[in-house]
Amino acid sequence: MSAGTASEAALDALFVPFITGELAWPADGRVLFLRARDGFVLRERRRPGWVMQQSFKPAADALARSGFEVVSDPPEGAFRVVMILPTRQREESRALFAQAMCRVGRDGIVVASVPNSEGARTAEADLAALAGGVRQLSKHKCRVFWTRAGVEPDIALMEQWLAFDAPQTIEEGRFMSRRGLFAWDRIDTASALLAEVLPDDLHGRLADLGAGFGYLACAAIARCPGIVAADLYEAEGRAIAPATANLAEAVAHANRRIATSVRWADVTHGIDTGYDTILSNPPFHQGRADQPELGRAFIATAASALAPTGRFWMVANRHLAYEAALDAAFARVRTVVERDGFKVIEAQEPRR
Repeated sequence: MSAGTASEAALDALFVPFITGELAWPADGRVLFLRARDGFVLRERRRPGWVMQQSFKPAADALARSGFEVVSDPPEGAFRVVMILPTRQREESRALFAQAMCRVGRDGIVVASVPNSEGARTAEADLAALAGGVRQLSKHKCRVFWTRAGVEPDIALMEQWLAFDAPQTIEEGRFMSRRGLFAWDRIDTASALLAEVLPDDLHGRLADLGAGFGYLACAAIARCPGIVAADLYEAEGRAIAPATANLAEAVAHANRRIATSVRWADVTHGIDTGYDTILSNPPFHQGRADQPELGRAFIATAASALAPTGRFWMVANRHLAYEAALDAAFARVRTVVERDGFKVIEAQEPRR
């Protein structure tokens, strides 16, 4: 089962206990869906008052296009039903369970669905430990499990798990990050390689595409005194707070005026234009399968957003064949270095 198929199956399975009558929708429509995903089963059974929470911009945009109310962060208030599609990162999912238990009303329930191949038994055991037991069923190669109405959660455990979602320092206090982000607890090897070989003459307006917690932009600001503005673009909304903090710290250390912004955005739909420098360690997968078209979309966006004399610096896994896309988008392309399974490429003279 592919990552995309697994996600769809988990969404379908989530609705099974409601379809079979084991669970009922609340009459007041107070339903919160954490990490919601758009899909036919969701659109078919929607009710007024449902709130979709999704911090990943492409998924949030898909829900909005289908007419749902979408929020990036879990809202306050009490809901009769809280639905969850947990993530593969265990502590991040534990934080989701704790957030759900904080928001479910006294007589409400929390319902979750996880593919068997992605740790369903472990996730079920975690929610059971927090809520004092769950009921469950299996369908579509997934496990669906839910709490009993009126349960009192383990308060100490809930507080411990809520803390898993808080931004925290990494790299001996040099950066803020957050569980669930790409390489959240370290500087990943590819980004470190790109930062190491960046020239110090980069200048003007800089953009970082797929910025994560902001490491590349911070490294460029520290190295390149000619940078006067930096815009970070990141699709995962949970990265915005740590990236903003890291960027502010980098500007303070640089001790010069730099205009900055951190934007929750899907860069494949385009960004501002006229940049002098664009950096990127583009994502190449969603789930477990390689999706090099994501990197190719980042290349096309960079070419469209650069000034005519601008420069694009990217790092990628060595096995990913981005050269054809780069040659189509830029008149000048060179591989700067290949090391540790990665390659750093500079591209100039974007084709219009």
